[in-house]
Amino acid sequence: MKFSLGPTWLVTVAGLALAGTALHGLEAPLWSRVRARQPALRLDSHWAAAGQGLLLGVLGGFRTAAADLAWLRMAHAWEEQDGVATDAWLRCASILDPAVLGFWINGARILAYDVPEWRLAAAFACGLGLIAWGGPWLLLVGLASILCGVAYTGGPWPLAYHGLGDLFVFLFFGLVAVGATYFVQAGTLGADVWLAAVPVGLLAANILIVNNYRDMETDAAAGKRTLVVRWGRGWARAQFNGSLLVALVAVPLVLAWRDQCGWRLLPLALAPLAWNHARRLRDRTAPTEQIQLLGDTGRLLALYALGLTAGLVLRCA
Repeated sequence: MKFSLGPTWLVTVAGLALAGTALHGLEAPLWSRVRARQPALRLDSHWAAAGQGLLLGVLGGFRTAAADLAWLRMAHAWEEQDGVATDAWLRCASILDPAVLGFWINGARILAYDVPEWRLAAAFACGLGLIAWGGPWLLLVGLASILCGVAYTGGPWPLAYHGLGDLFVFLFFGLVAVGATYFVQAGTLGADVWLAAVPVGLLAANILIVNNYRDMETDAAAGKRTLVVRWGRGWARAQFNGSLLVALVAVPLVLAWRDQCGWRLLPLALAPLAWNHARRLRDRTAPTEQIQLLGDTGRLLALYALGLTAGLVLRCA
């Protein structure tokens, strides 16, 4: 297919150019108002500035778009704790478009603090329709979930900063998520529901363990007293392995013994993968390897949910 620059493309480019020119005069007063309402930014070092987040899509021309790409590369380098590359890409982005460097940093900080609240509000509004099936007590579940979500890293006593992140992830991603979902559809709760919810919560908490395991030194420096910071990496590995044993061995064995059905043992098929994860948590120290383990831990949870569901649905003769 031959590509041609039609009138629509030309009108779009002209419109962007005119919009950028018209909005240029608003940059200084808007930026002054934002700075007046926000606490001082940490611009004492590139690490501190980059760690406050990332904002894409700032208003401007094509030079700004190129600076956005450099900023993305900088964020990736920062995630991998590559200080040299982080500094280089940050300088590249600021050279390409120095006028909006502060706007990027402060805008990203605004998103980091404000967007989660908007997402929580939207999720809460969508969940209101479930009250017709689950009853008014679901409103309390929703409010408690939002409250704990905000209090996880916000408020006067952030839960994650006091070693309670693991507990609340287990409760709300395991017991509450599975229990409430089942109740809305079945109208009742029983021992089987909690037996299925416990391993899901434990494996969800394992994702947090891997993340905090990687960030132990930086969390300690920032005053974030996670369980890994409080009790060390040895404790974290024991907690991680214990959760794997409960989820992949204990719960399937209990279900198989009670129902006298071998299908309940399907999650045991993930044991080799879980063993691999445990070894990687112990032996791998490079940031890139730990980030890969973080994603693989989430995938293990998804595979476990599928295996557990299949094992419960399939019936023995």
